[in-house]
Amino acid sequence: MYAFVITTSKGLDDLLMQEIGRLCPHLQLKNKPGQVLFEGELKDAYYLCLWSRLANRVLVKLAEGDCQDAEQLYQLASSINWAAQFNVTDSFVVDFIGTSKSINNSQFGALKVKDAVVDQFQELYERRPNVSKDNPAIRIQCRLWRDKLGIYLDLSGGSLHQRHYRLKAGQAPVKEHIAAAMLYRSGWTADMHQPLADPMCGAGTIVIEAALMAANQAPALLRSQWGFSHWKKHQSDIWETLLNEAEQAVVSPARQFYANDIDPAMVQLARQNAGAAGVADLIQFSNADASKWQCSSAPGYLVTNPPYGERLGELTELLPLFNDWGLQLKQQFAGWHLSVLTSNRDLLRQMKLVAGKEYQILNGKLECQLVNFVLDEKNCEIRESSQAGQDFANRLSKNLQKLKGWIKQLDSNCYRIYDADLPEYNLAIDRYGDWVVVQEYAAPKNIPEGKTRKRLMDAMLQLPKVLGVEHDKIVLKVRQQQKGKEQYEKFASEKEFIQVWENGARFWVNLKDYLDTGLFLDHRSTRQMVRQWSKNADVLNLFAYTGSVSVHAALGGAKTVTTVDMSRTYLDWAKRNFELNKFNNVYQYRFLQENCLEWLKGHHQQYDLIFIDPPSFSNSKRMQSTWDVQRDHLAMLADAKRCLRKGGKLVFSNNLRQFKLDEQGVAELGLRFENISADTLPEDFKRNPKIHHCWLLTHAQ
Repeated sequence: MYAFVITTSKGLDDLLMQEIGRLCPHLQLKNKPGQVLFEGELKDAYYLCLWSRLANRVLVKLAEGDCQDAEQLYQLASSINWAAQFNVTDSFVVDFIGTSKSINNSQFGALKVKDAVVDQFQELYERRPNVSKDNPAIRIQCRLWRDKLGIYLDLSGGSLHQRHYRLKAGQAPVKEHIAAAMLYRSGWTADMHQPLADPMCGAGTIVIEAALMAANQAPALLRSQWGFSHWKKHQSDIWETLLNEAEQAVVSPARQFYANDIDPAMVQLARQNAGAAGVADLIQFSNADASKWQCSSAPGYLVTNPPYGERLGELTELLPLFNDWGLQLKQQFAGWHLSVLTSNRDLLRQMKLVAGKEYQILNGKLECQLVNFVLDEKNCEIRESSQAGQDFANRLSKNLQKLKGWIKQLDSNCYRIYDADLPEYNLAIDRYGDWVVVQEYAAPKNIPEGKTRKRLMDAMLQLPKVLGVEHDKIVLKVRQQQKGKEQYEKFASEKEFIQVWENGARFWVNLKDYLDTGLFLDHRSTRQMVRQWSKNADVLNLFAYTGSVSVHAALGGAKTVTTVDMSRTYLDWAKRNFELNKFNNVYQYRFLQENCLEWLKGHHQQYDLIFIDPPSFSNSKRMQSTWDVQRDHLAMLADAKRCLRKGGKLVFSNNLRQFKLDEQGVAELGLRFENISADTLPEDFKRNPKIHHCWLLTHAQ
């Protein structure tokens, strides 16, 4: 008798226990999270290696004991007669899972076990077996829980979820054993004569697994390498008998499987994978949008793993897809059962279906739910379109109507059309040519996340029809307070830039990769003022970001423009904006990558016009100390005054809502100040007068 551990993904241990109970009903089983344990014969382990659709690994225990320190770990590993397990000529590897107070690094644990193995062989044969991580003949697995260690031989030799028919996988594929779990949980396996379809099949894994089940083909029949092949206790006669029996057990089921995907390349890949699995003839493949796809079969089971929308920007395209798909299901799939794996229940709600049972499944590292629906008469009622988000749609329409005349006169294709006008829809919405950028302000902590997400979904569904834009031209971001280097961190890496225009200037904007787009729309009027004041002036732009103020200064006829920012990324962006506007004189236009505050302290050149728009707060690693605009603005203005010529202008702006200018301190610096915030507020930002503060400072006479 041997002691075995069968592992699977967390959340599937109960299902695995049921499966093993069906395959080997004579065994006494018990389960732990992600594991099923039993004592049995080697034949039982071989049978599960071959037939379990849910197992990841089949492990046979070699030793178990206390492991309170590294020495005890070494001694336990040394207690095993390794020469009785494999030859010195066989390569091996040690997988170590778990940590404790004394063994707090799994790599260290694996190293100690490896040392015990090779030391034993060295003492016996005066040679050491090789360690191979890529293709070892023997795989040892150690599982540490608190101060107890189990040492096992991995009979499977690698995860059993790999059936060796999948030539390639698409994006975010579902693993084979997860697909099998979905089929079990869907209810289809109770009667596998019923049709099975996947309308978003990707690489085809779910339908292929179903076809293998219906064909009674052992899931591991295609595997050629096993962890027991070089094990000295391997009983090849038993294995060969089981293998022959499995080959004889394969049957030919009806052609009742359907795989569809919107991407023709994925359909082709699914077809190739099915061919490698030997079930291509059982599956009918099609290439169509799931929200338009129809199946000619009698009602059966739809089991699918659609996109989850884990990335915020994906929601703009997925929301209407699920909304349309729900309508298609009601119209074309009455009587079917539906099982959907998702990590985003908000998307499923767009289908407007009443869910039945649901099960927790860990798909990789994502906590998902498999949600079952019955498309019965009640669920297939075509309900009138929900009024969810209608208040938001009405307000957005009113805003557009109100701004209509102003937009027609505006010399720009970038403007704001909504700014948290309704508290429950806490969004800012900006237009950039044909594109729309939606920024969701982080909700207060006392508002449930589910409620804010539902509001967001409702709003996102309304946007395309109100604004007349395509779903794929809507970009969604979450805005919250940014500190230090977070101001410069990327959201994505698509590097997709588009050109926009404003009052004769052209700019590159990037709507997806960063929190901000490269153009602060609330400073449109401020930039116009700078342009008007720049004629024949030496202009300094500090904290310049992408240089939009500098471009307008150049367009206004500035004698020189000096653009200073700490970020190389944004400074290069500013240079590209200058090139776009055909300003290429390196002597007239300077770009400096500097810590603006430190640079200003040691700078003595004089300027006729200085523009300063610092962050509210920063703790960047490139700064010697933190920066707080409320606390530190006076010292900065003192340094700036030294560089301001008599009769010159200094424009100081920031967007800290509670900011208060130290008027007495500014006066003591010998500066006259005028609050020009209202004059710098464009029409599309007047709903939110505290979007920024702006002052014009000049030398006191």
